[in-house]
Amino acid sequence: MSTDGDDAFHIGRSRDDPEAFAEIFRRHAPDLKRYVTRRLGADTAEDVVAETFLAAFRQRHRYDPARPSARPWLFGIATNLIGRHVRTEVRQLRILRRTGADPVAEPFTDRSDDRISARADGHRIAAALAAMPRGHRDALLLFAWGELSYVQIAEALDVRVGTVRSRISRARRRLRKELGESEDSRHRAIVHEEPVHD
Repeated sequence: MSTDGDDAFHIGRSRDDPEAFAEIFRRHAPDLKRYVTRRLGADTAEDVVAETFLAAFRQRHRYDPARPSARPWLFGIATNLIGRHVRTEVRQLRILRRTGADPVAEPFTDRSDDRISARADGHRIAAALAAMPRGHRDALLLFAWGELSYVQIAEALDVRVGTVRSRISRARRRLRKELGESEDSRHRAIVHEEPVHD
């Protein structure tokens, strides 16, 4: 049941007062934009974020009020939309592999970008990410860049938590192999960090 002030409350209100949905955009658009930018690049991110909120607004009548946070729901919609742009994402990862330059590292250095430090060996990380099965890449990046818990990722991707654990475990194994076990601890965040919210 939603309580006053949580996302479910505002989504419920927006069914009679569409303006109330603006609060959902205010709360989640910056994190969502950062996540989509890392996956698709800045040029495409604005469009995908706009599409995400438009789809969410249109589907707001189906939102489960038992879920107080809309974050997994929004990231799930965005991840589905990203799937349509997967070729762009792979191209973005190949640019990162070639240049080692993370397209959003500079604008967001005050955030938790230490979870993945792609600068030094970004090319190797990007190559491994580009070569991963989409489900593994989605799960890992929702965790590392979207900062979702395993439970939230399961909700976003509409899979079981065990599936999320398995996909992230396999993705991490692949990255460990790519980076080598003796790599600098900067890269261990994406490879070794355990969830804290589930």
